[in-house]
Amino acid sequence: MNPSLTRRGLAALPLAAAMIPQGAAAQAPAAYRWRDVKVGGGGFIPGIVFSPAEKGLAYLRSDMGGAYRWDAGAGRWLPLQDGEPVSSYYGVESIAPDPRDPEVVYAAVGMHRRGGAAILRSTDRGATWKTIPVPFAMGGNEDGRGLGERLAIDPADTRVLYFASRHDGLQRSADRGETWKKVAGFPLPGRGAPAEGQTNGGLSFVVFGKEAIFVGVADAGPHHLYRSGDGGGTWKPVAGGPDPRFSAAKAAVDGRGVLYVTYTLGIGPNGVTDGAVWRLAGEDFRDITPPRPSGGFMGVAVDPVRPGTVLVSTLNCWRPGDTLWRTTDDGKTWTSLRETARHDVSATPFLYWGNPKPDFGWWMAALAIDPFDADHAVYATGATVYATGNLSDADHGRPTDWTPWTEGIEQTAVITLVSLPDGPSLLTGFGDISGFAHEDLTVSPKLQFTTPVFANTNQIDYAGMKPNIVVRSGTPHEGVGSEGHDGATLAWSEDFGRHWTSLGRPRPAGPALSPDDRRMDLYRDAPILVSADGATFVLCTPQVMYSDDRGRGWKPSQGLPAGARPVADRRDPLLFYALDFQTGSWRVSIDGARTFSPVPSRGLPPGLAADRPTWREKAFPLKATPGREGDLWYVSAEGLYHTVDGGQAFERVDGGLEIELMDFGKAPSGAGYPALFAIGRRGETRGVFRSDDRGRSWRQVNDDAHQWGRRFRAIAGDPRVFGRVYVATDGRGVVYGEPAA
Repeated sequence: MNPSLTRRGLAALPLAAAMIPQGAAAQAPAAYRWRDVKVGGGGFIPGIVFSPAEKGLAYLRSDMGGAYRWDAGAGRWLPLQDGEPVSSYYGVESIAPDPRDPEVVYAAVGMHRRGGAAILRSTDRGATWKTIPVPFAMGGNEDGRGLGERLAIDPADTRVLYFASRHDGLQRSADRGETWKKVAGFPLPGRGAPAEGQTNGGLSFVVFGKEAIFVGVADAGPHHLYRSGDGGGTWKPVAGGPDPRFSAAKAAVDGRGVLYVTYTLGIGPNGVTDGAVWRLAGEDFRDITPPRPSGGFMGVAVDPVRPGTVLVSTLNCWRPGDTLWRTTDDGKTWTSLRETARHDVSATPFLYWGNPKPDFGWWMAALAIDPFDADHAVYATGATVYATGNLSDADHGRPTDWTPWTEGIEQTAVITLVSLPDGPSLLTGFGDISGFAHEDLTVSPKLQFTTPVFANTNQIDYAGMKPNIVVRSGTPHEGVGSEGHDGATLAWSEDFGRHWTSLGRPRPAGPALSPDDRRMDLYRDAPILVSADGATFVLCTPQVMYSDDRGRGWKPSQGLPAGARPVADRRDPLLFYALDFQTGSWRVSIDGARTFSPVPSRGLPPGLAADRPTWREKAFPLKATPGREGDLWYVSAEGLYHTVDGGQAFERVDGGLEIELMDFGKAPSGAGYPALFAIGRRGETRGVFRSDDRGRSWRQVNDDAHQWGRRFRAIAGDPRVFGRVYVATDGRGVVYGEPAA
């Protein structure tokens, strides 16, 4: 293509970007109001603990989204760590409410063994925390996160805490968590950090009985349960127990002092293949396992008023599925609740997953019975928390009724966001739960991305001049090969993302890259984009392909290097742009992605290879401005760059902010250019920022109370509401902010 003959005089457009002033001063922070985009639950909750000190008080811990407290008066869960700036502390290894003082609660936090770890202490129910860094590593989002509770408070002396660590034995504090020492008399000192790619289960729980302290062991070995009868001075193994390969998972003590322990083969939450349930009364340690499943057992809870009544959950019993087993006679007989349970998920309809009825659950690690109400029981799955108020009906052969207990919980990993100029306010791509069209941000959306359901929706694009046309790509559902799941990774919608149709799959255009290369769409879960008029779809497989017949046929785009990823102009349907990260060359198509040709370009920094995304969930750094032909922004490690002439000349825009992610919002009043939103860093501060002057200056719009672990994954500005910005977090769902005034 001759640069002088580009689409609509591409080469002749004025270099307006050159007029942008450099190094403008930072503006003062803006006052914003922040709220959740409601989904309701959505992720794995490894532990739920009721306070024994006050009725209606409960806490739960998430593996990557912080801790929550149930507020009975408000009828909702309250997130307790929104102001936490340390990412690692969003992985909660264990949580422990004080058994006497309802105002006091502790949390053990640390995402991975290489991240920081701490004990958090609160004297106001988690409204504020004192952070006490500790030298022993944790794994709040590692394998074995469903074990526990690892943190326990001595009911006889609440200054004393124990922590069953993964790598460093049994830890003890005598001063409310301020200082910690390893318990020298405990026979297992810890294995230290494991090899790369491996995980220690270590010690799995600490439980106080009537006259003893019990510690569980998750690592393989001859003994999986230890007991101290002298306040932790000396320890002895409990004789007997299941297969030495098993891990002690969780434990509960009833009012008589009888201990119940669940066991798994594998520490979970995946990979568990066997398990058992045992009961210890005095020296009598016996097997009371329910009918043995294909997986193991993890959750365990005891009835507060009826000794011998116990509830346990299975784990990884994929066929026919996990269940809750209930006994009222100390394990002599058991009843499965799965077959008769009724689940009402109208408050969070995504739990249907496109099926006629919701699943009972999976990854069922968290299980609890309210100490003040034996009929009130809860269990958590990989996607929600269920609660019932009629548990004892199971004793009479009647169904138990379960509803999501998730009001206030937004515990999801969000991958991508798009806010359209028309239709639903927001389209979201999630890990594990596909994605949604959000018509109303205050209710759990009915419009889940189905037909097909993806496990993850990694990328969404819309036609700039015809935004009812939307495309998405993602990771195939786990059930590939089963009925209803054909491994689809591509879909398109003609009604703003409300309803979807699977797209046809391209085959390799040339020699296969390996003997199994029959599905081009499976490469890196290939991103898909759409032309401004919605007529052409472009698929970024190793050989870029285009379709002008809604995926019925795909043809190779010519003139692009392997692994290229074009971007569609938001106004001209025939214009597409592509940057070769290896060579720095700029390529343009003026025929709807059929052919690309080099176009001389200047202004971008040398050495762009580091900017090229190598992970399917990472945002692409080149973005086309809505409603403007030839207007693009490039987010580089070297700075922010802007072009208004289709890439012939880029200018660096220095607004004093190191930008990681960027998007466009509604233009300020009286201005004709969109507001810009960014995730970025100014000095030591990483946060959410807005620019009303094309990036020349930026105002931070989040504050100390809204940090969310600084776990930011995507950002989208709203083109219809000035100042509104949506932020995808890694663990706290989607939050959105608007100017407070």
